[in-house]
Amino acid sequence: MAFSDLLEQVGSTGCFQFLHVTLLSMPILMMASHNLLQNFVAAVPPHHCAPYANLSMSSMGAGDVLQATVPLDQNGKPERCRRYVHPQLQLLSSNSSESLWEEGWDLVCDQRALKQMSPCGSRTCAAFSTSFTMFCIFRVCCGMALSGLVLNSFSLIVEWIPTRVRTVVGTGTGYFYTAGQLILAAVAYCIRDWRWLTLAVSLPFYVSFLYSWWFLESARWLVLTKKSEQAVKNLKTVARINGRRAEADKINFEMLQESMKKEMAFSKGSYSALDLLRTSTMRTITVCLSAVWFSTSFAYYGLSMDLQKFGVSIYLIQIIFGIIFGAVDIPAKILVTISMSMLGQRPSQCRALVLAGVMILINLLVPYDLQVLRTSLAVTGKGCLAASFNCCYLYSGELYPTVIRQNGMGWVSMMARFGAMVAPMVLLLGEDSPWLPGFIYGGAPIVSGIFAFLLPETLAQPLPDTIQDVGESVVHSLPPATIPAGTRLEPATFWVTSPTL
Repeated sequence: MAFSDLLEQVGSTGCFQFLHVTLLSMPILMMASHNLLQNFVAAVPPHHCAPYANLSMSSMGAGDVLQATVPLDQNGKPERCRRYVHPQLQLLSSNSSESLWEEGWDLVCDQRALKQMSPCGSRTCAAFSTSFTMFCIFRVCCGMALSGLVLNSFSLIVEWIPTRVRTVVGTGTGYFYTAGQLILAAVAYCIRDWRWLTLAVSLPFYVSFLYSWWFLESARWLVLTKKSEQAVKNLKTVARINGRRAEADKINFEMLQESMKKEMAFSKGSYSALDLLRTSTMRTITVCLSAVWFSTSFAYYGLSMDLQKFGVSIYLIQIIFGIIFGAVDIPAKILVTISMSMLGQRPSQCRALVLAGVMILINLLVPYDLQVLRTSLAVTGKGCLAASFNCCYLYSGELYPTVIRQNGMGWVSMMARFGAMVAPMVLLLGEDSPWLPGFIYGGAPIVSGIFAFLLPETLAQPLPDTIQDVGESVVHSLPPATIPAGTRLEPATFWVTSPTL
């Protein structure tokens, strides 16, 4: 009897799993708000050059000083980054202009590039920042915390659910992030001040913190790290919550040892990030998944973080695109779930990435005046990237064994964060070559789609617990013609692994 059989015995889809998955997914609901918060807290405000300080304010009003200093654009508004070499007093009239200054970080003109730096930059503290540097520091802390949160959440979710429902549950978890995009659109429209907005999307995390102490540690991980007594207690708790008290009384240390003696025999008790590269199979998985996560995040946030280019109110744009860009995730994730269930994770991952890249590249050829078509292509591309995100979270969790799953997920998540950091920097290239950011955003997913093709398939495979399990699952996933003659796949105690370093 393997651990999966033991999980079925205590209840694999009962009340415990429902509460467990729901509570772990709640913080993900607000995660989108922080990831896309830059569209508001770092938006370029209406601005103009400062009036000449030597003009007498006693003889003229502030509007007159501005009119004599800054030329007007075609809409009759002060131009953003131009002013007269000398005051044009002859332009003064009875009609005065009002100042357009707003509270913010003054990320305009030569400081505008700093806007793209803010995502590289903790939640509540960021709302009380008194300088842009302080704001970026707290945003960095926020990003680190969010990465740890989502990784722990996903690992705990996937290790307490059976193989047959992993795809569906993984997709359902992804919908919490989709809903979070829609929530941000509504909250940002109601709360215009960036400080209060940052505070509003941060406070719900305190609720999650309070109930997080209730979560049970993965019994798989406890067994493989020589903490079997705690694993027995957790399994008994799960059985009782699922209404299986008779089964809870049967679980003991001996039963646990018998169920996982193979995994315990191959577990050395302590693992590090170096084990991600210990064998050729693990190196291939780590390198390919790094490319997949980086490009997915890179292109996703590249499309999502520059809403001001549409030229209307950022709040109205976020409402429209929060609905469209957020709602497209719903059918995209449904389609990728069907694809993963029928075709497998590898082809689903490849197709989502390549199709996303193609949509972005096609958009480069569409004239700017065809906004409906351009928006449709961008929305389709973003939906494919959302599907890719949904797939790679589940796929990575299935590829990395339990003993290093957290290390592996941490590494690929770091690559995703790196992609999100680089994405806004690429937008700066558009100042001189408007087509270049789109070309880079479109090319990266296509290249990573090739990397995804090199990964082994995990459809209907049990979760690997040890590094040796990964070697065995790779052989099982190979087409029959590629399996070396004489290779034994049974009994289960025979391991086909790559040579260690």
